[in-house]
Amino acid sequence: MSLVITAATGQLGRLVVESLLARGTAPSDIVATGRNVDKLADFAARGVKVAELDYTKPDTIAAVLEAGDTVLLISSSEVGQRAAQHAAVVDAAKAAGVARIVYTSVLDAATSNLILAPEHKATEEAIVASGLPFTILRNGWYTENYADEVERARETGAIIASAGDGRVSSASRKDYAEAAAVVLAGEGYEGKVFELSGDTAWNFDDLAAAISGIVGREVVYTGLSSEEHAALLGSFGLDEGTVGFLVGLDGNIRDGLLGGTTGHLSGLIGRPTTPLAEGLTA
Repeated sequence: MSLVITAATGQLGRLVVESLLARGTAPSDIVATGRNVDKLADFAARGVKVAELDYTKPDTIAAVLEAGDTVLLISSSEVGQRAAQHAAVVDAAKAAGVARIVYTSVLDAATSNLILAPEHKATEEAIVASGLPFTILRNGWYTENYADEVERARETGAIIASAGDGRVSSASRKDYAEAAAVVLAGEGYEGKVFELSGDTAWNFDDLAAAISGIVGREVVYTGLSSEEHAALLGSFGLDEGTVGFLVGLDGNIRDGLLGGTTGHLSGLIGRPTTPLAEGLTA
């Protein structure tokens, strides 16, 4: 019986493995998986089992999962393909008879109008329909999603978005990874759904102030309308689909869909979530 981490080559997955090890999980009890096993060589050198697992190749999934395993299904990064990819893991988990599946979803996935929610909702429904014991971790926004803004603001002194005065209750990936490790290695989490978010909801003026302190110059937030934002992004050569996605996300923030502060994340990890400026600096 192992703790199987999918997408362990990704930023969140690697942090989950590191957190499990730091919390005392035996390396031999962890199976770190990914599409490119070579990227997991450092874990293998520390005694962690590694294996290929590709969401688009069902045979690789079936080859890894065994009866009694606890599986962390980390959401695919391929928007538009996630539901089918996740379903392949759920089907294999059911066939193998795993003990529990833990899924990294998104805030309020069942009811939210967030542009990312439908695929997560479909995955949650597939997990419930499978009959497997489960835990759902509805992750909020990652502070690191704004790391590129730090470098742009360093050069321009500006943050440009169409999020209005919307707020984001972000936390660092490390915070979310620690929560996943707690749930994976712990007991009593079956059937539970956690709405995970940072302790503080900030707006883009707050983001500009935090980045000002990091880059050592004044940074100002300029709010655009959705139409102005779309035109600006299009002028940079971005395709229509990408423009629509980015403007849609800012609209979701403006509508308050990423600003909830539930306390579930800090409750799981036993400490306050990482403050915005600290997360951006890291």
